[in-house]
Amino acid sequence: YNDQGVEVHKCLPGEAVEIIGLEEVPLAGDQLVVMEDLSLARSIANQRKDKHRATQRMNRARVTLENLYSQIDQGEVKEVALIIKADTQGSIEALRDKLKEIQHDEVKINIIHTGVGGINISDVQLADASNAIIIGFYVTADTEAVSLAQERNVEIRTYQVIYQVVDEVKAALEGMLEPELKEVETARIEVREVFKIKSGTIAGCYVKQGKVERSNKIRVVRNNVVLYDSSIESLKRFKDDVKEVKEGFECGIKIQNFNDIKVGDELIAYRVEKVARTL
Repeated sequence: YNDQGVEVHKCLPGEAVEIIGLEEVPLAGDQLVVMEDLSLARSIANQRKDKHRATQRMNRARVTLENLYSQIDQGEVKEVALIIKADTQGSIEALRDKLKEIQHDEVKINIIHTGVGGINISDVQLADASNAIIIGFYVTADTEAVSLAQERNVEIRTYQVIYQVVDEVKAALEGMLEPELKEVETARIEVREVFKIKSGTIAGCYVKQGKVERSNKIRVVRNNVVLYDSSIESLKRFKDDVKEVKEGFECGIKIQNFNDIKVGDELIAYRVEKVARTL
């Protein structure tokens, strides 16, 4: 049929036509070869299809091996493997472009397979072998595919909005990123006295601001210069070991592996929190 919906028997260069009866949806850029003998055409098509499948299997194996080597070489680079099935080739390209926008040095998105049409058992088998997530856009999975996916714990996610796909993949990637270590200051402490004991030095302190906890890290500051960064070895109120001392109270602090404490030094107590990173 031509662009007017009229059935035609030939197509000249530059003309657009609609072809009915193909078993599979061709990709953009595929060439169609006209042959007079139907049986010969089918034979050649089957041979090329088998060759294409063999090449795909080789490429998939090669990609897997390359990724494995790359992870070892780069120091365990994390990766999310995706299989994308959609209603049209245009949808696949749009999804691919959007997913590329959220790439990150520490997390790789590897789209190992794409295809037009519903999610089938072959997709699930590939996902199982590659530890991949199947994303369906405006398509569904057939009964056999759903059954096998449940049996092998393969995740199938279906969507009808591109940005929902991007948001969920991005959220998954953010969860995989190594968290940032963030310092949270908990107290400012003034050293008012110094006591020498057999095991080292105890700083007689006054908590000016916040609350110091036994589990805190501690930073020694003298004349606005950081001298030492360590942990609290002991925290006391009078002679008793305590877990915390609040603002406005005095305490004794022994700093791990540091004895050069002086009256007038400032101690900054802090804790280190892990914060989920965003892309």
